Amino acid sequence: MAAYKDRLNIFVQEFGSQEEAVRITEETERNISGYFWASNDRLLFIRDNAGDENFHIFSVGVADKEVVNLTPWKNVRASIIDDLVDFENEIIITANKRNEQLFDVYRMNIISGERQLIAENPGNIIGWKTDWEGKLRIAIASDSVNTVVYHRFNEEEQFQPLVQTNFRENLSPIQFSADGKQLYAASNIARDKGALVLFDLESKQEVEVLYEHPEVDISSAGFSRISRSLQAVSFVTDKMGVHFFDSDAEALYSELKDLIGHQYQIIISERDRAEKRLLVTASSDRCSGKYYLYDIDTKTLTFLGDATPWLKEEQLAEMKPISYSSRDGMTIHGYLTVPKGAEAFQLPVIVNPHGGPWHRDTWGYNPEIQFLANRGYAVLQMNFRGSTGYGRAFLESSFKQWGLKMQDDISDGVQWLIDQEIADPDRIAIYGGSYGGYATLAGLAFTPDLYACGVDFVGVSNLFTFMKTIPPYWKPMLDMMFEMVGHPEKDKDQLHATSPVFHVDKIKAPLFVAQGAMDPRVNINESNQIVNALRARGVEVEYMVKENEGHGFMNQENRFEFYESMENFLNTHLKNNDDFFGSDVLDSMMMDDGF
Repeated sequence: MAAYKDRLNIFVQEFGSQEEAVRITEETERNISGYFWASNDRLLFIRDNAGDENFHIFSVGVADKEVVNLTPWKNVRASIIDDLVDFENEIIITANKRNEQLFDVYRMNIISGERQLIAENPGNIIGWKTDWEGKLRIAIASDSVNTVVYHRFNEEEQFQPLVQTNFRENLSPIQFSADGKQLYAASNIARDKGALVLFDLESKQEVEVLYEHPEVDISSAGFSRISRSLQAVSFVTDKMGVHFFDSDAEALYSELKDLIGHQYQIIISERDRAEKRLLVTASSDRCSGKYYLYDIDTKTLTFLGDATPWLKEEQLAEMKPISYSSRDGMTIHGYLTVPKGAEAFQLPVIVNPHGGPWHRDTWGYNPEIQFLANRGYAVLQMNFRGSTGYGRAFLESSFKQWGLKMQDDISDGVQWLIDQEIADPDRIAIYGGSYGGYATLAGLAFTPDLYACGVDFVGVSNLFTFMKTIPPYWKPMLDMMFEMVGHPEKDKDQLHATSPVFHVDKIKAPLFVAQGAMDPRVNINESNQIVNALRARGVEVEYMVKENEGHGFMNQENRFEFYESMENFLNTHLKNNDDFFGSDVLDSMMMDDGF
């Protein structure tokens, strides 16, 4: 993907050809969100409309450039379950066309758009999975608190329950064994950390723990499609790690590391059908991605391109793993980025809690972090309690702790910066998006002396209205949200105490709020409420609303305006004039599509 009229479009170039890449799409209203090869002469891509997250699936021919909207339905969200590698003109998708809360399964022709309903959602299915042949074999049901994994050996059978758990425990199907009789899965049943297990489908029992890390959950597993065998499992501690089950795969990984550089994280992004030619991606905290083609037979590594060649690694800042203790004794892991060439002493700092909140920050290239570091700010990211990947106990310690212990973990990170003399106590700002936006508002309201200013991007301000305005397809999981966040009746006093909008009288630091009008996750009313409440007290709040955006800004002109405005806001209120490379690099810093 590359820019055409300020929007990301798909370009195709034959490997080895000296001809320029040919653009085959012409999207001018919205970036293409993702794409893949459906066959040797056709690609599929997805995009939504103005950030509404009702994604449509499109087909485009490489030769004729003809684009077909395969899911042209209004207010319907579609996604791809299986690209059906062995059936070039067909895919399996889900869509909530029949019922906005439920996703049915269709087999679809990518040329004509014709579709066949292969599974109608009975009302409680929240996930589906196919086997190696593209047969629909797994259905995951939820009553909003309890989860049941259903299975069948073929599509003529009825689904039968395989395992039932409370939402605190889970068995997440990953892939079927070569004979289809067993299931590779991530499971934290009867254990704290999510492990890679082998589950027998006939006996309905876990038969083997294949890999378990003592500190973190597993994150993904890799397989050979030819042999249908397990090759590796990955996990993330401070950085990504890999455990191998296949000696050839391990040797290949080691060889690629030696050829490309051990400072990079290496991922095999794609393979040809024979698994002899590999698309390899190398990235790091200062490299958004270098792409290579590796030929296994000839052991030839060919450089294809750099995702952001205008950014020089030696000019960018290092992201260093750190950890600190919370006030109640938990270890909180995170990352500290200090401006290139600066001493980590008495710096202006941006505290940047992640969204989710059941998500985590990882080590790697982050354009926002590099932009802020380039402007002279140190940036602290922390995986506060509830961040994923650290096990079940760590996750559950966040339940009903919005604005409480989760917020304390962020505040304790700020105190760590001060105690280490990294931060100038008078020049600390907090900035975050989504849950990070909530944490920004909570930080300004509940610890008003800690921050000099804050930037709230699509953040929650009122926990009552937030849970009333979630997307319709989230509603089957609403009871689980009540247990994790709080119940609007049973926990009324707590939700009132931890909703920043009811405590605007305590906010004294300057605030900048940005919001997409089409946001389906955090309704614009969340930002309107906090802005209006502060303005009613005579407090002027800088407020940016984009009518053609949703839960995040995608269009280039909106992104540039937001970051330029945020830079000016931070410089004004943190009194920072350090500019390490000059403001003319803003455009190049933000040219890639990371957000």
